[in-house]
Amino acid sequence: MIEPHAPAPPGAPPPWTSPARLPVRPGTGRFLVLACVFVCAACGLVYELELVAFASYLIGDSVTQASVVLSVMVFAMGIGSLGAKRLRCHAAAGFVAVEAVLALVGGCSAMALYAVFAWTAGWGGVWAAGPRCLLVAFSLAIGLLIGAEVPLLMELIQRVRRQDAGGAVADLFAADYVGALVGGLAFPFLLLPFLGQLTGALLTGTVNVVAGGALVLGLFRRDLGPRARRLLLCTGLVVLGVLAGAAALAGDFERAARHAVYGGDVRVAVRTGVQEIVLAGGTRGRPLDLFLDGRLRVGGRDERRYHEALVHPALTGPHARVLILGGGDGLAAREVLRHRDVHRLDLVEPDPGLVELARHDPGLAAANAHAFADPRLHVTTADALTWLRGARGRAYDVVVADLPDPGITASAKLYSQEFYGLARRVLAPRGRLVVHAGPVTTRPRAYWTVAATLRAAGFGVSPYRVPGHDSGFAPGPDRSAGASRAPHDWGFLLAAPGRTPPPLSLGTWRPGTLTQARLTEAARAADRTRIDGLRASTLVHPRY
Repeated sequence: MIEPHAPAPPGAPPPWTSPARLPVRPGTGRFLVLACVFVCAACGLVYELELVAFASYLIGDSVTQASVVLSVMVFAMGIGSLGAKRLRCHAAAGFVAVEAVLALVGGCSAMALYAVFAWTAGWGGVWAAGPRCLLVAFSLAIGLLIGAEVPLLMELIQRVRRQDAGGAVADLFAADYVGALVGGLAFPFLLLPFLGQLTGALLTGTVNVVAGGALVLGLFRRDLGPRARRLLLCTGLVVLGVLAGAAALAGDFERAARHAVYGGDVRVAVRTGVQEIVLAGGTRGRPLDLFLDGRLRVGGRDERRYHEALVHPALTGPHARVLILGGGDGLAAREVLRHRDVHRLDLVEPDPGLVELARHDPGLAAANAHAFADPRLHVTTADALTWLRGARGRAYDVVVADLPDPGITASAKLYSQEFYGLARRVLAPRGRLVVHAGPVTTRPRAYWTVAATLRAAGFGVSPYRVPGHDSGFAPGPDRSAGASRAPHDWGFLLAAPGRTPPPLSLGTWRPGTLTQARLTEAARAADRTRIDGLRASTLVHPRY
């Protein structure tokens, strides 16, 4: 006689893996489970990409932040899978609970991160690393919950119809990976441009909890008692109510957070297909600030000094034909067009939305002196690297690289040896190239790496820097809004084909905000020998 609590024979399946009493045929039930796997994988990848994007926009240093988010999430997924082993005997109820918590945490993560960054990032002290800690906490929590999904879904698919473990794993991961592909494509091409990060994350959470609840309460409801069904249904409805309420308030919340981050003078906030553009001030005598993806690209107090330092040293020689790479705000074009002997100016900008704002926004158009109305200016909408690959002939006396900061991952290709080699092909024999290479004081290695890259591409290089103001918001382009991270200078590199560095001067130009003394003093202080100890960057291996 077998005792009631005697252990099961070796190899016998656990008692909770007996076939479930399904309201549909096993083949249909199996398809529904795999469809839920597909949806959950898509939602999980959206949560990951949303955290990476927010970290890059709000905290900066996208390589570091992406590495932290992804590595923490993958580690947490392993821990979550181990922890879910204890829920296998209650797989249906446990899966609904996991999906409800994941929908709530993942859906609200974007709003929570934005709130903490907007209202507490400037506290300093012990809380100086608060936004980063919250980012890690969300990555850990979401990773744990995503990892817990897989063992529970494996139990559910085995309860529909028993099959060998290898076949079940293959089916499960096929649906998971295809769902991840759909989620990875939906985030940049659908959710981000049409809904924005906050509403997109909340919608993803809604889909997550609906898919999990519908699967269990529809397909496995006979495995649950009446009380468990009511409890899980009420939990799902509460989560949906929280997400719906947050979505209703998302617009007001985003406006308030944007004012907290960018100041009270925000006039324009739009997301183009390329980036988020925020304009603050620029009318009624207020200084203009232009933010691109959360980074201060144009600071009203220092804008003129920056663009004069970028443009005029390069125009001391021949400059009948000039090319600007980037510079869709029109401010570098304004400085070029002040030279009446410029016959043609070509501007290559990847974001047509920024160009439209520069043409028509009253504050930005006034700042660029309505440069786009000048018949000498010709605008092309294209990626700078792609455009250079198709360019032919030594057509330009001057090339101005008014590009995003070299510390941003997406712009690394625009500071590579390949990029400078293509730029050299379009330069006339006595042509010059000028590059903004980031702050010298706070990021010297990045600055001198760009210089080394130019030399490797066959240029002689003259480095120089110009100080910025030391108060208020970040004093120059390509910085986050926090003043504590602001550089106190801008570093530039004037380059010419060949081994001889081009002469560094302002020529006959005497702008009011930039003096010859400032320019040459910085050049004399530059430690040119530091270039030799660095390796040039390439498209494959940028060293920033």
